[in-house]
Amino acid sequence: MTNPMIAARDAFSAEHPEQRMILNGRDWGVLDVGEGPVLMLIPGTLGRGDVFWNQIAALKDRLRIIAVSYPSEGGVEDWTEDMVQLLDQLEIESATILGSSLGGYLAQFIAGTHPTRISGLIAANTLHSAKGLDQMPPYALDLDTAPIDTLRAGFGMGLGGWAKAHPDQANLVELLLQEAGGRILESELRARLSALKFGPELPEPAIDADKIITIEADDDPLIPAQMREAVRARLSPSVAYRFTDGGHFPYLARPADYTSLLEQVMGLNITGPDWGTENERVL
Repeated sequence: MTNPMIAARDAFSAEHPEQRMILNGRDWGVLDVGEGPVLMLIPGTLGRGDVFWNQIAALKDRLRIIAVSYPSEGGVEDWTEDMVQLLDQLEIESATILGSSLGGYLAQFIAGTHPTRISGLIAANTLHSAKGLDQMPPYALDLDTAPIDTLRAGFGMGLGGWAKAHPDQANLVELLLQEAGGRILESELRARLSALKFGPELPEPAIDADKIITIEADDDPLIPAQMREAVRARLSPSVAYRFTDGGHFPYLARPADYTSLLEQVMGLNITGPDWGTENERVL
């Protein structure tokens, strides 16, 4: 049976193929779609730039969206300079940057080191520190030499548990397993894991709080409540968006709600559910 999520993603990717760009010697995948105010989307460990296809398709007529896929080498500090070079090459002075998970860590580092290139920070389903990750699987492994099947099997176990608890999200899980199973190349997957394992401590936010947004989900299996609270405490966001459910991938599990959130953040006409106007907005 055809997976409708994979089919929709593949149709989007056929219409908007990922371009390759060399940034400071590293080979990135880049999508540059639409016109208008710039929104940069940085995925987590599981996902290429097109993992945000629902949001890109819905917003491309009103925003210029840059979505990236990680290279096979480098880490958070390197990738920060790469993103600055990407903005330079695309002649973009500043952008609102949404990073999810690993991407949220990178986005926070960019905001702390290059604040003039950030018109807004959206830290989504992410963490406040990489300290201690090297003691946890799979980060405790030697990520350069551990068999790739072992690393991929770890993702499979975690996603399998999620699928059992949320059978309605079987299509989402299959899509992510496809990413972990080879759509993200071995060298790229190792680099993503290493980037967090050896992630530098985050600098203090260097942009005003009114430019900072956080996104979290109550049932995120990878970002527990204590970590979500620590992210908020560190960033002091002007608005904290909270999904009551949606797991670690609310942009996939609840795409219309995620799109309306971005419409609100970017000052666009809202086409989906209303998130309200409180400092903490919950759906």
